[in-house]
Order: sequence, then C-alpha cells, then structure tokens
Amino acid sequence: MFRPVDPNPDFAKLEEEILNFWEKEKIFEKSLAATESGKPFTFYDGPPFATGLPHYGHILASTIKDLIPRYQTMRGRYVRRRWGWDCHGLPIEEIVERKLGISGKKQIEEIGIKKFNDTCRDTVLTYVEEWGKMVRRMARWIDFDNSYKTMDREYMESVWWAFKQIYDKGLVYEGRKVLLYCPRCETPISNFEVAMDNSYQDVTEEAVTIKFKVTDPSVILSGAKDLDSSSRPVGTQNDNPTYLLAWTTTPWTLVGNVGLAVGEEIEYVVVEKDGENLIIAKKNLESGISNLDSKFEIRDSIKGRDLVGLQYEPLFDVPDIAANKKSYHVYAG
Repeated sequence: MFRPVDPNPDFAKLEEEILNFWEKEKIFEKSLAATESGKPFTFYDGPPFATGLPHYGHILASTIKDLIPRYQTMRGRYVRRRWGWDCHGLPIEEIVERKLGISGKKQIEEIGIKKFNDTCRDTVLTYVEEWGKMVRRMARWIDFDNSYKTMDREYMESVWWAFKQIYDKGLVYEGRKVLLYCPRCETPISNFEVAMDNSYQDVTEEAVTIKFKVTDPSVILSGAKDLDSSSRPVGTQNDNPTYLLAWTTTPWTLVGNVGLAVGEEIEYVVVEKDGENLIIAKKNLESGISNLDSKFEIRDSIKGRDLVGLQYEPLFDVPDIAANKKSYHVYAG
C-alpha cells in the first residue's frame, strides 16, 4: 500500500509514526532474533553519566554508535546492544556534596562514607527518564531498559575478573604516572573530569626571588652595552659580587636546580645596589627591585643571548648534580 506524496510533509509527525510502528511491532527485537545465529559483532558502548541532561555532544556520538551496529546487523552479524550508565567519579560526588551541604573528603568522612555512598546511589540516576526520551526520539536501537550500571556489583566483579586474567598472563606491571589531582577532593582525577572552559582562572601567586652568584662576571659582562657615558662595564672596573636574579613559585625545587634560562632577545639590566651587581630583565625591574627601600643605580644593559654560558655557584651542595659539567650554567630558554 502506497500513501500519496505529500508536497508539504510534516517530518516530525512522520518520525513519530515510524517510532510508534517500531515499538508496536518490536522491530529492534526482531532484528536481534533474525540475526541470532549470525557471527557476533562485539559492541561496547562507553556509558554517559546520568547526572546531567543530554546535549548535542551526546547526540552526535550516539548517532555514530547507532549507525555501525545497524550496518553490521544488515550484513547478518549479531550485535547485542545494551545501554550503560557511568556511576563513578566526581560528577555525582560534587552534586551530592552540594545536596548534603558539605565540601571535601574530611567532611565526607565526618558524616560517614556509607551515608555519602547511599546518597550517591539514590541521586546518580536523576535524569534517566530524560535520557530515555532522547534515545527514543533520535531512533537509536538499543536495549535501554535493561541497562548496566558501573555501580552494580556484577559489573565491578567483571572488571576485577578481567584484570585478573591480564595479571595471570603477566601483562600487568607497576609503574609511575603523573595524574591530575584535585586538592579539595584529595583524589586523582581524569582529564575528562577537568572542564577546560571553566577550570582555570588567573590568580596572584606568591613567588620568591633568588640571587645566584656569578663565578666570573667579566667573561660575559665586559661586553655589556653602556646606557650612557656614566655607565661602566661590570666585571672590568667593578669588584662588586655579581648575581643573577631569578624568581620561582616553587622554591622547594631549588635543591635540584641545574640551570637558569634567559630569553635571547630580552633586554637585561645590570643594577648596582648595596655593593652588589644584580642582573634582571628590564621589564621586571619595577617588580623585582624598585619596591625595595634601598637605592639602586642602573649601570649597564645586555641582551639575553650574551648571558648564555655564564656560570654561577649552586645554592646547595649536591655532588651528583655538580659532577655534570653542564650544570649551573645560563641557557637560552
């Protein structure tokens, strides 16, 4: 039976009619039954969280996840498709913390981990119904009602079983890896749990400025360019000790310091202050020296490339580092 062509079709209505037909006649279930004896095609659906509403990104990925199993089914392959829910991780924990009016690991332990976990279980599937509407409306063929959940015991035990198989085959080794870490939650986090659009902000960080004593300033600074007629090349007519000024926000790393970096095209100035010669980037002069009470005088200027190779005394005596002839030099950054 053919229906007449409608010059102004209502596509949304047509889609609903097809969806209703598929559901009434159980077309998806019949496609599984018809291919049950076919060669299996394994499909793993990386599950979403049910802690938020579906958006365009979910729909796009879901479309691809629907197309491939349909294609394989048309080729006679048996493709089991089962929806899943990711129930672990920070999304649900953060929601429950707000719900309970607490913040951080210590307060979770104060109210009790069992209470916290139970609340997570009760809350984690908040938007399942809304997800179901989306899955149906986009015509995705998948077993939505019989979904698996990562918080189910059988799921977790299956993961441990799979891990043991890998372990028994000698394919697991212990190593080290740098992970993103949440200081508030006191736990490592995955890169997917860091929302790049709102997780970073400009902050004012405390820093320390360190003086590194130059071993032989005359080697480099004798060629410094005079700023005016009163200036004099440091190291040839000046016996003051000479220091490179460097700043860091991680002073605990100074024990392992092996080198200093300069910008080859950056202009540095030599400042005489309190009987010392201090080398600092000109643009950092105000923040690095001008805020100090004692007076100073600019003597010379020099490009960063002319500082490369300069040696300095280590802040700490670390024999293993000192043994390397490349340690404690100025390098081009």
